[in-house]
Amino acid sequence: MTAADRPRNTDDFCYRHPDRQSFVLCQRCLRTICAECQTQGPVGVVCPECMKEQRKSRTSAQRRAERRWGGRSVSAVGGRPRAMGWIAGVTAAVYLLQMLDTYALGGALGVQYWLMFYAPALYPDLTAVFQPWRLATVALVHGGFWHVGLNLLSLWMIGRILEPIIGTARFLAVYALSTIGGSVAVALLAFSTPVVGASGAVFGLLGVLLVIGRHLGGDIRGILVVLGINLVIGFVPGFNVSWQAHVGGLVTGLIVGLILARTSERSRRGLRIALLSLVLVGLLALLALPPVLHPAAFA
Repeated sequence: MTAADRPRNTDDFCYRHPDRQSFVLCQRCLRTICAECQTQGPVGVVCPECMKEQRKSRTSAQRRAERRWGGRSVSAVGGRPRAMGWIAGVTAAVYLLQMLDTYALGGALGVQYWLMFYAPALYPDLTAVFQPWRLATVALVHGGFWHVGLNLLSLWMIGRILEPIIGTARFLAVYALSTIGGSVAVALLAFSTPVVGASGAVFGLLGVLLVIGRHLGGDIRGILVVLGINLVIGFVPGFNVSWQAHVGGLVTGLIVGLILARTSERSRRGLRIALLSLVLVGLLALLALPPVLHPAAFA
């Protein structure tokens, strides 16, 4: 029997375009759809009819988000968050390398040593090698399985909501600036304390989510509760948590969130980039203060 002689299976053809063969199903109604009829969702694809029903069921806050954030959707239209996956993948890979270095190589690679944040390493007078990368790489190394696990879980919980709203590039910018903001706060408030972890970045993401949620008229009480609990934990003795990084990341996130909320239109892209660049310059400028705040460390 040739291919032409085989009986035609209508289930393998797009329900809207019977002449187009496809083996892709709508994740909601399970009908076959061709490439033209597919809209990418968080998991799988959605057909035009299901997409239309999904849009009708959006809340007013979701509709405002789509209008204000360059046509992005806060549901399936935004697609699978890419930046969140990239960050999680790199963080997990570095953690595995860190564990291999610690337990199999006896620390020969110095993964944690070279990537953790240690403020004196930013000042040539105090160290033989100027090490500015520590401002950002602190988010890649962690103090143990539960530390990295909780941070990655928090990244997933926040990122799957926030990234579809603000987009991949802005999400990466928020993560990077919040990480640096947390490191700068540690340099100002706990100069000689080595720090590891992405908690500053996570608090920054929460700060942005708080500002944008408020800007869109959403219910932000849950975010406030989560923020409050985690901030309090940072001050509890025995938890060995860098509350300085938490506060620095949060403040940076609140500022960045305000900038993103006020410059969400595409026509304000230039202004948005300029303001975010100004935030970075401001954070780096604050590194001039530790010699004044901690003169004994520079004596």
